[in-house]
Amino acid sequence: MSPRAHREPHKSGRIGWLRAAVLGANDGLISTSSLVVGVAAAGSPRSGVVLAALAGLASGALSMAAGEYVSVSTQADTEQADLAQERAELAKSPEREHAELADIYQGRGLAPALASEVATQLMAHDALGAHARDEIGIHEFTRARPIQAAIASAASFAAGAALPAILAPLLPHELIGRVIVGATLVMLLALGALAARLGGASLWRGALRVAFWGAVAMGFTALIGRLFRTSVA
Repeated sequence: MSPRAHREPHKSGRIGWLRAAVLGANDGLISTSSLVVGVAAAGSPRSGVVLAALAGLASGALSMAAGEYVSVSTQADTEQADLAQERAELAKSPEREHAELADIYQGRGLAPALASEVATQLMAHDALGAHARDEIGIHEFTRARPIQAAIASAASFAAGAALPAILAPLLPHELIGRVIVGATLVMLLALGALAARLGGASLWRGALRVAFWGAVAMGFTALIGRLFRTSVA
C-alpha cells in the first residue's frame, strides 16, 4: 500500500459536526425539559405544559439553526478574507511568502536548507493551501460550513427536545415534572458519554458534567415555577 493511500482516522475530523450536534441535543433536552418542569411546577394545566414543550421545541430548533448559521458564516467570512489576503500576497511577492513559510518550518525544527526546500516543494504543489494550513491555521476538516452547522444544530435540538415533548402529553399530570427530570438526567448521561466517546475523552467525566448542569437548570426553573405559583396563590 502506498503512503498516499494510508489515512489514519483522527477524532479531530469530527469536530465540525460533533460540536454542533452535541450542543444542539444538550440544549434541546435541557432547555425544553427545564421549561416543561418549570411550567408544571407552576401548577399549569396539561394543555399549558404540552404547549410549552412544543413551543420550546419549535422556537429552540429555529433559534439554534439561525444562531449557528450566523456564527459559522462569520467564521467563514473571516476565513475567506484571510485566504483572499494571502492569495494577493502570493501574487505580489512570492519570494517573501516563500521566506515566511521557510521560517515557519525552521521554527518547527527543520534545518534552514531543508525548510527552504520543503517550502519550495509545497508552494509548487499548492502555495495557497500551504500558507492557509501552516501560516494562517486553516485546515480542511475544521473549515466553517454554515449550512451544515445550521442543519445539524436544528436537527439535534429537535431530537433532544423530543423527549419532554413526547412525554408531556402521555404522563399523568401529577407525574410530569418528576418523570421528565429523571428521564432527562438519564438521557443527559447517555449523551455526555456518547459525545465523550466520539471525542476520545473520559466517558464518566463527559456524562457527569452534562448531567450536572442539566440538573442545575431544571432545579432553578422548578424553583421559579413554585415561587410563581406561590405568589399567584
